[in-house]
Amino acid sequence: MTHPTIYELVQSQTTISSEYARDPTEEPGKIAKRLYEHVKDTTNEPAVELGNFGATTPSPLFQSIYQSILRNLAASGDALAGMVSPPLIATSGVVPLTIIAPLPDIVKHMSNCIVRAQKEVFLATNFWINSDTSRLVTDAFRELNRRVGERGGGEKVVVKMLYDRGNVKQAITHHQHVPPATYTGPKVNLPAPEEIPNIEMQVVNYHVPLVGTFHSKFMVVDREVALLMSNNIQDNDNLEMCMRLEGPVVDSLYDVCLASWSTTLEPPLPCRDTPAAGKPLPSYADPEFLALFTEDSTTESVSLPSVVQAGHESLDLPEHLPGDPHYDATIAGEIRRIQASYAPKSGETHLQAVSRHFNVTPAQKADAGVQPTAPEPPSDSLVPFAEMTPYIPLPPSAFPGPQIPTPIPMLIASRAPLGTPTFSVPHAVRYPQNVAFLEAVRGAKERIFIQTPNLNAEPLLPELVGAVRRGVEVEVWGELLPYQNGTNEMIANRLYNDPGLLQPTSNDEDDDADADATHPQIDSAESLTLTEEEKSRLKIYNYVAKDQDRPIHNKFKKRSCHIKLLIVDSHLAIQGNGNQDTQTWFHSQEINILLDSPEVCRTWMEGIRRNQNTEVYGKVSMVDGCWHDPVSGEMVDGAIGVDPGRFSWARGMVGAVQRVRGAGGF
Repeated sequence: MTHPTIYELVQSQTTISSEYARDPTEEPGKIAKRLYEHVKDTTNEPAVELGNFGATTPSPLFQSIYQSILRNLAASGDALAGMVSPPLIATSGVVPLTIIAPLPDIVKHMSNCIVRAQKEVFLATNFWINSDTSRLVTDAFRELNRRVGERGGGEKVVVKMLYDRGNVKQAITHHQHVPPATYTGPKVNLPAPEEIPNIEMQVVNYHVPLVGTFHSKFMVVDREVALLMSNNIQDNDNLEMCMRLEGPVVDSLYDVCLASWSTTLEPPLPCRDTPAAGKPLPSYADPEFLALFTEDSTTESVSLPSVVQAGHESLDLPEHLPGDPHYDATIAGEIRRIQASYAPKSGETHLQAVSRHFNVTPAQKADAGVQPTAPEPPSDSLVPFAEMTPYIPLPPSAFPGPQIPTPIPMLIASRAPLGTPTFSVPHAVRYPQNVAFLEAVRGAKERIFIQTPNLNAEPLLPELVGAVRRGVEVEVWGELLPYQNGTNEMIANRLYNDPGLLQPTSNDEDDDADADATHPQIDSAESLTLTEEEKSRLKIYNYVAKDQDRPIHNKFKKRSCHIKLLIVDSHLAIQGNGNQDTQTWFHSQEINILLDSPEVCRTWMEGIRRNQNTEVYGKVSMVDGCWHDPVSGEMVDGAIGVDPGRFSWARGMVGAVQRVRGAGGF
């Protein structure tokens, strides 16, 4: 039997989702095995240009990353290492809405998407725990059930939920169907079937023992809208990020849904044969959404004054809360309502309003709540319009092309889970996610921006130092928290001072490893320490919340950040579930989108800077990689510093276990 090459698979019209549409009784896992179990390795690239990116031509760096992903898939022999059918790796889409906000604000948008569903909802999260946040979702399911009943006709909405809660049975079967008696229990507390008779709900618990965490967080509604976010469904103090996606990329994420679910879908998904490609883009077909923008809204900041003003004029709008939901018919209505919740009430300043909105967990509310320490933002602040804007709409003009809006080039840059604690680094870096991270950093010519809770993925560290050495400005925003492979403070110190990160390396584990999977060799004659000029191009920050003037250590659970974002040269971005840590790089299932758009990248950077104070107050010392009080020189309370101690490995393992359990929230 002749096996296909990865390049033949990419050009095929057959995918997991197309085969599932043909026969919805076949398990997606069996379809995947039938289509992709055997792939012929080849070093010969096809002469034809691959990838369906729509009407917009990708940049050379974007195209180079795509080709590198294909080469590494071919070398690995695993066509599904990226958790999506090969023809759907390359895609296109639009991002009409970005959310940079505390976790509940993202789930509020999720809940509004759920109640508007007509046929189906697929919700995937790493960790679901019964909480105020989860009640936003369960309230939405009950409201959806009511609306479906009012519509009549007897047609039910199908809901699929996928999460990772760990179960001993997963040692045999990774995907465990969860019975109603379990998912309606106190730990999960989803509605019972008799409470939502107009919804057909099916729940699966997915984990690959020991440490192959299902770390993915995404939702697809009616195969028209997809949300890709950094947050789990639980109460915590995290600032998070979510992008709303529309267009052909939704079909790629639909395929990810099927590949992740793997087991029987009963009842079948109703939208299996109605792809998103070719349909109108829902947000840009909505006159109320379009009315948010003036005719000259060519940048994100142009529309923000009207968004903020609408919030200030809508103080009578009740907040959308767990147990007291207030749904909106449109995204424009959601934006108005959420912005009103950040607007100062009588006697409040802007930052007092921000603190009030941020303080939702018991730890944040304790002792009269976390109070603002930052000064009120001046009118001439670092970014246009300094008031916090959690929901950031993008105008049609952000997606220029033959028609406006024109979908921009995108890639699914993800990885499948690996349960064994041990791993081969040369093999691990072949996953599309890791290839995308590495090749984006290697291809940077001017600037790299990274925000991640934790930075300790060993293959990435020499690449960052190498980028600095070749003249690229590298900016890393991280958290104060310990996990595997060292604390962020220790890693920052290494980036500034460790000569080992500039030493030539050899790959003894796999002499046949593809050159794309190992970092470039450094000339041994070069200096093995960064000069002061080079260090000035490496800027590392600890997260500082919008209402604060200094970092607060993650262990206090007062103000933390969980955003995962990489932007290169102001036009190429990777956003999604993946941290820059050992767990993400080597074990967890992660789903990320790589996109190519100066307009989106500019909007994201403006929002990242505006909705936190990291850039203003969070810079660490180039001497030791630690944050110090600018007056006293002291580190923040709880900081570990560059020496985590003799039992740091144990704390790292505890962190890994917490991540598997979801207890750490990361």
